[in-house]
Amino acid sequence: MPSSTYEYLGTKQKALKINLDKRIYGSYAEIGAGQEVAANFFKAGGASGTIAKTMSAYDMTFSNAIYGLEESGRYVVESRLMKMLRHEYDLLIERLDQKRGADTCFFSFADTVVALNYHKTNESHGWVGLRFQLSPQSEPNDVIIHVRMLDNDAILQQQALGIIGVNLIYGCYYYHQMPEILLRSLMDDLTTERIEIDMIRFNGPDFKKVDNRLMSLYLVKNGFTNAALFGPNGQNLQPADTLYKKHIAVIRGRFRPFALVHQDMLQNGVAQFLEDPEVDPNRVVVLTELTLQNLRDGDDINEKDFLDRVDILGKLGLTVMVSNYTEYYKLISYLAKLTKLKIGLIMGIPNLEFIFDEQHYANLPGGILEAFATLFSRKVKLYVYPALRPDGTLANCFKFQLPFQLRDLFSYLISNNKIEDIRSFNKLNLHIQSDRVLSMIKAAEEGWEQYVPAEVAAMIKDKCLFGFPCVVYPKEEEPVESANTFFTSEKEDTQ
Repeated sequence: MPSSTYEYLGTKQKALKINLDKRIYGSYAEIGAGQEVAANFFKAGGASGTIAKTMSAYDMTFSNAIYGLEESGRYVVESRLMKMLRHEYDLLIERLDQKRGADTCFFSFADTVVALNYHKTNESHGWVGLRFQLSPQSEPNDVIIHVRMLDNDAILQQQALGIIGVNLIYGCYYYHQMPEILLRSLMDDLTTERIEIDMIRFNGPDFKKVDNRLMSLYLVKNGFTNAALFGPNGQNLQPADTLYKKHIAVIRGRFRPFALVHQDMLQNGVAQFLEDPEVDPNRVVVLTELTLQNLRDGDDINEKDFLDRVDILGKLGLTVMVSNYTEYYKLISYLAKLTKLKIGLIMGIPNLEFIFDEQHYANLPGGILEAFATLFSRKVKLYVYPALRPDGTLANCFKFQLPFQLRDLFSYLISNNKIEDIRSFNKLNLHIQSDRVLSMIKAAEEGWEQYVPAEVAAMIKDKCLFGFPCVVYPKEEEPVESANTFFTSEKEDTQ
């Protein structure tokens, strides 16, 4: 019975409503933080109407015997969660479909979690997911999330996990027609001080129109996490898994559009980063970062414009990060938690000027020195792309102008190999200004194609990106019978 609007309910109310819905029936498999999700349904009352089975395979030998081995040897990973969902869901269908499948929507809930240890020295996180039907004997859907548990007490972490598990199941059945509402409801009865959601993915026949890249954006926009990641194919990625034991080269920009100057900066910056003897070329991840600030159009975010940029970056084979880190030192602090290897920041002279502007650190007790202690940690280096001054001369690190009080600090960083110019560059690209190119695209002004890579120009024309004036005729789709008809309104139910 889907809702057409958001309705706040507490955890116990949600669990009870699900328990009393005779159409919803399934199993719970939880590893690593007790059985707190299933416990909420038992405590709410009427659990026999919803729960077919609960289990926890804590011992690795038992777990492997049920779900198979993990090549990585790790158990709190997405692959383990998917094996759990698949195994438990298939068992439900095998054992119960013939008996009650005609009027039941089956589900399997699973989580694999590492909670806070006794000494409180570990990183607490987990994978949580639901495989579920929205109409009897239909193909199932999956909603998968990755969470970081932030409470400094194992019992509180278990309670938080129990709450978010109930929220996920409730949201999937009652808000599936409104994915953004479903996402926001995951934090009911929780705060971002207790739980961080840094990855979410919707799959299945009832979510064909859901763009998981927008779901990543909503995570950051709603404050559920400060950064989200997705690959060139648009697949949402879990940052810690993707960047674990990797060297990271990152470039920040608006990429509106991605121009030849961006391409030149990125290619030559990465090439210089790879020359570092500490950098293993086989373990490098290149990130293009978009901040929320760079995505805003006034007070809101233009989602179409965001997807235009991401489509182009994906076409170029680039991994995209969306973050809420306006200051570079916050970005580095975040990345340094995910990898202990070398990080290279690729930027232009204007961004270097931004970094050395002391007003950005007025809220820090230690000012710019406190920020730089993080930004210029021993495994971070800035690669700076030159710019043209209005008089036609070249602006680079050698000619970088700073207030008197910052000159010695800059000299120290240069002398200690923390900042260096990008040596190879195409001077013909330095005059390209993204805002001017964007204006030309919107006006279909002749000649804009020469300022962007050929594949970017083709995409802009074919898909009418960035306001390019053309007409796209959508492909005709065969009508698909809705899989949600089983969930009728309350009024229809009583007739």
